[in-house]
Parts: sequence; structure tokens; C-alpha cells
Amino acid sequence: MWWRAAGICTKVLCPSRPDRVTGPSETPHLPPSPRRPSPVSATDPTLLAEREHLLRARADLRAMREHTLSLNAQGGDHVSTEYLKAALYRRAKALEDDPSLPLFFGRIDRVEPGHGREETHESFHIGRRHVMDGNGDPMVVDWRADVSRAFYRATRNDPHGVVLRRRYGFAEGELTSYEDEHLLDTREADITSRILTEEIERPRVGPMRDIVATIQPEQDEVVRTSLERTVCVQGAPGTGKTAVGLHRAAYLLHTYRDRLARTGVLVIGPNQAFLHYIAQVLPTLGEVDVRQVTVAELVDGTGVPPRVTDTPQVAALKGDERMAEVIRRAVWSHVGEPAETLYVTRGTRRWRVPVHEVVEAIAVLRGRGDGYTTARSLLGQRLAHRILLRMEAAGEITDDRVQNAVARSRPVKAYVDELWPALDPVKLVLRLLSEPELLAVAAAGILDADEQARLLWSKPARGPKSAPWSPADAVLVDEAAAALERVPGVGHVVLDEAQDLSPMELRAVARRAGTGSLTVLGDIAQGTTPWATPSWPDALRHLGREDAHLEVLRKGYRVPAAVVDFAARLLPFIAPGIEPPEAVRSNPGRLDVVAADGDLLAAVADAAADVATRIGSIGVIAADDMADQAAAALTAAGVEHGRLADDARVTVVPATLAKGLEYDHVIVIEPARIVAAEPSGLRRLYVVLTRAASSLTVVHDDALPEPLTSREPLVHQGG
Repeated sequence: MWWRAAGICTKVLCPSRPDRVTGPSETPHLPPSPRRPSPVSATDPTLLAEREHLLRARADLRAMREHTLSLNAQGGDHVSTEYLKAALYRRAKALEDDPSLPLFFGRIDRVEPGHGREETHESFHIGRRHVMDGNGDPMVVDWRADVSRAFYRATRNDPHGVVLRRRYGFAEGELTSYEDEHLLDTREADITSRILTEEIERPRVGPMRDIVATIQPEQDEVVRTSLERTVCVQGAPGTGKTAVGLHRAAYLLHTYRDRLARTGVLVIGPNQAFLHYIAQVLPTLGEVDVRQVTVAELVDGTGVPPRVTDTPQVAALKGDERMAEVIRRAVWSHVGEPAETLYVTRGTRRWRVPVHEVVEAIAVLRGRGDGYTTARSLLGQRLAHRILLRMEAAGEITDDRVQNAVARSRPVKAYVDELWPALDPVKLVLRLLSEPELLAVAAAGILDADEQARLLWSKPARGPKSAPWSPADAVLVDEAAAALERVPGVGHVVLDEAQDLSPMELRAVARRAGTGSLTVLGDIAQGTTPWATPSWPDALRHLGREDAHLEVLRKGYRVPAAVVDFAARLLPFIAPGIEPPEAVRSNPGRLDVVAADGDLLAAVADAAADVATRIGSIGVIAADDMADQAAAALTAAGVEHGRLADDARVTVVPATLAKGLEYDHVIVIEPARIVAAEPSGLRRLYVVLTRAASSLTVVHDDALPEPLTSREPLVHQGG
């Protein structure tokens, strides 16, 4: 059939007569009359030509990969040879072709003015990676290339030089349809593309997909922001903020490859389930060398294995930004006041550095802003230099070797050790949480007596291995380590679900960014931790990026209107200043609220059996202590399912791990139980409800939380 409206024509295969349409090498200036329907057949010349282009592009991609594999990785030495082998392996990996994915999803035809010569007509196929033929000419242009920007930004009011934009429909890698938009046709206004809409609303099966074919102009603005700039994205559920952040990482790796090849890109997510979910996005875009970690893994190098979980009050206190100053004081409190003159015997003479000069040297080193350990390592050289000046004044011949020998001499090393002792970050934090005297000195005027008492462990730890470390303690140790020595940073950090991080965790992230930039992603309304950030300016201050650009994504491309409206009833209670997303999907979705009438698990089983007949992925979300009961109910109903680590169509998800995930169909069990499980229960429920991309079924036996009953209707069925 041929569907056409408002200047966009879509063509798909159907048994009918062929109709003349523009071929891929031709550049039309205006379409035929938008009112005249004209079906096409399987012999449609444009479709056949595009299929041929796809076949040639796949063959050229294979040739590119085979050429890479044929190269001889032989460097000047063993190290360079291994480096070349690794680089060629990554290159070959990036050139692997997945036949289930189309190599290109769009095309633009441009006309460049002649300026006295003939106009230049150009055509570019836009895809996930660059593909060139044997002559070096592009068969597919990478979506991140500058020329591809027009595919996402062009409109009739501002066509960016584009006269034709074409989108392609695919099924299992096979090109099945195309849709043309003639941007110089002013007879009709811009409308939503049907192929674009179908791609956005396509069922979610398996891990998160890339969105290169559906990036919207406001998303593209974020993706193509330069490396030098930090961007903070406030995005309501379904606005694509996570995908935008990952695509920005891919864009930066493409545009600033040489720089980021040296410094790297780091993705930080809330938990392993989330990282597993997004793990396939960057590889589909040809980027395979990006490290992905949780905050706990970020500070794992501290050598503090968490054994206990703090109460929310204690964890919030340990995550408070004031703890950074407490730790800084605890570190620098170990620098003593010199009371004795330094004497160094060299040869037959005895040289001295008086106390006031030692005080001056220490003040200079502390004022430089270096870490404690770095400054300590320089003190010996400073003192040796003072002796060197006296030796030169006495007529002795000196050089750098003499100064180094003096700095390494036993008297100088012993003097430095006594005055400025070496510290270990683990032992320092252990003492801080075990010794009231040290904590009192470091926290004076910062934490009151009650707060200091809450921080102290119930009994002193005998050593690091027996200490009752918690996840928050590991972050404190990381802060202490940074106070001793500078932490190496990477070129760019993508931080997702940033609203849930404590100020101290945000500081740990900022250290990994170093002098690089960040993409900060989150939603203030979805903050579920006791220490969740109240506003983005606060979070950016802790990250040391107060000048970051704040972008608000409002258009919801994932969550349908029925689900948005239902979940938005919670917003006045959890985040009064946050507006709900604007659902833009053509299908309003489906909402069912089911009263269990005394047999909750039976109702869950019935709901699961019903939802299992629909197309797409299914998430069954319950309070953490109900997850096993939910799994048992599914087993009793004969519904095959798995847990988060499994690649199952039906997945049982504990509520605390649902953040960042999405499913076509979601069954939420007993909302009141989810709310009662934690202090931020209403926010957790908001997160849980907005995981649905097509339908939401709420099964309850207890009364629904009051905010959800504030408006009718509670049942909404869309197409």
C-alpha cells in the first residue's frame, strides 16, 4: 500500500502496478501532488535500487573488516606490537556486521548552490557506522558525522540545504519500505513520520537499543554538544535521557577520537542490572572500549570491602558534603609544628636549617594545593635546598646530585617522618570512625556531638580486615585517598541516575572526570535515596561544574499517555516543581487496575497469563520482599520467567532495582507495599509505574496509596 499525508509518502511492498518514483541517485526538488495516491509493487524501482545499495554496502563493510584483519601488526618492539594488535582487534570488532540491524536507516539529498556554476546534487545514506567502497567513496555516512546533522535537524522552515529526507523500514535487516519527505514542498506542514513513530513504539525485547534512527532535534542538541562542555540533562521518564547520554559518549568518541583514545570514557550507572541492560548500546554503534561501572565499583580500589549496611540516617551523614572537610582536617592534622632545628652532617661539617625556615617551607607546600603525600615528598627536597644554599655560600661546589643525596640522607628523612608522617587512607578513616578524640579534632565546628556519636562505630575496630565497613565508608576512604594524592581522571564521564548520589559520591565522580567533562543524567522526581539531591545546581556544585548547561527533556517517547497520567498523580507529593513528561506517542497505551479480592497471588498469576499473550517484553515488579512470592505465582500459572541476570521475556524485578529499566508491559504488585518499604516509597512507586512502554497493570489487595486514587478513571485502554 501507499500511505501519504502532508507531504510525506511511505511506500511498502504490495501486489500492484509499479509507479514511477525517484531513484536513489536522483534529487527531486518537489514531490508529485500530495493528494494523488499511487500504490507500488514489489518491482518498485526505488525500493529495488535501495536494496541493491544495501547489498553493496554490506559487501564493502566485509571488505573493510577483511582488510583490517589482513594487516600485519608488527611494531618496533614487543610493547608496540601488542598495542597495534589490540588496536586492530578493536577496529575489526567495530566493523562486525549484524545482519539483523540495517546498515543505514535514512538518507538526505542536498543541493549546493552553484555560485556561477551548476548546482551540486549530493546524496548521503545515514547509518550506524561509516562504510566506504573500494575507491574510498562513502556508501554509508556515520550518523555522528557533521553532514548527518541535517538528517535530524532539517525542517521545512529550516531545511539545512536538504531537499529530500528518506527514512527506511526494515524487518530483520531486510529493507521493506521507505518514506520520503520533500522539504521544499511548502504546500503542507511538517507532520510526524509513520516509520519514525513505528520505530519509537516498536516492542522492547532484550536489552536497550540504540536510538540513532529516532533521535529528535532536542536530543540531537545534547548528543552533539562539544567535549569541552559539561551537560546536565533533566529528563522525565521515557524522554530518552539514558540513550541520549550513551549516544553523546559515542559521538564524542567519534569526533574527538585521538584525544579520548588517551584519556578514555567512563559510564557510571546505579547498579549492575542497569549496566547489563545498557551494555549493548555502544557496541552497536561501533564503540567497544568504554568502561562501565557502578559507584561502588568506582571506589572499589580503596581496599575496603563493605560488610554491613548503615542505617539511612548514618549513611546520609557519611554522604554529607561536610565530611569532605572533616577528612581534610583529619589528614592535615598529622603535620606537626617544628620545634627543633634540622642538623645534617656532610663530610667534616655540620649544616643546619632553623625552625623558622622549616615553618616557611611547610607553609609554602601546604599553600600549593597539592595532596598531603605529594607535598610531603617535596619537603625533603625543600630542606635539602636550604642546606645547599649554605654550602654554596661557604664556597663548596654543589649540584643536583648533592641536593638529592642530602634529601635522601637519614637525618632529613627522619626529620620529615617525625614532622610529616606517611598516611594510609584506610587506616586514617578507620581511626576517624573508631577514635572519638581524632573525630572531635577533625569535626570541631562542623559536626555537633550527636552527629559525631552517630558516626563512631559501636566498638573500635582492631584492624582494617575486621572493621565493619559499609558502602558509605568506602566513599570516605576514596575521599581520604584523594586528599593524599591526586586521582587520575578520564576525558569524559557519563553519570546516569545522578539524582540518587550523595554529595560525597558526586565528589568521587568529579575526581574521575578530573579536568574533563561530564554528561549528567537524571530526574529529580525519581530520587529515592535519603540523600537524593534536591536540585541540579546543588549536584553540579558537588561535581565542581557549576557552569554546566542544564537541558530539560520534556517529550516522552517511551511512556504512553495512559501510564504518564496515572503516575503523574504522584508528582505533587514527591516533586512539586517537576512537570510530567509530554507523551507524544500515537498509541495512548493501556492501564488496568485490578483489585485482588483477597487472593493477591492468584490475581497476579491471572494478570501475567493475560499479559503474556501480548507482544513484547514483560516486567513483573514487586517490593523486594515479595519478589520470590511473585516468581512462585508465575511458576504456578505456567508462565516462564527469569530474574534480572537472565535474558527472559518475562522478568521478575525487585522494586529497588527497577530504576533505568523499561519493558513493553509492566505488572506492578501491591503498590502500598512498595511505598511502605522505604522512606522515599512514593518516589520509588513513581519509578516503578513509569517502566511501562505499552501497558501497565496494577494488581493490589491493600488500598492503593491515596495520591493514586485522587482522580478517575483508573482503567484506560488504548488501541
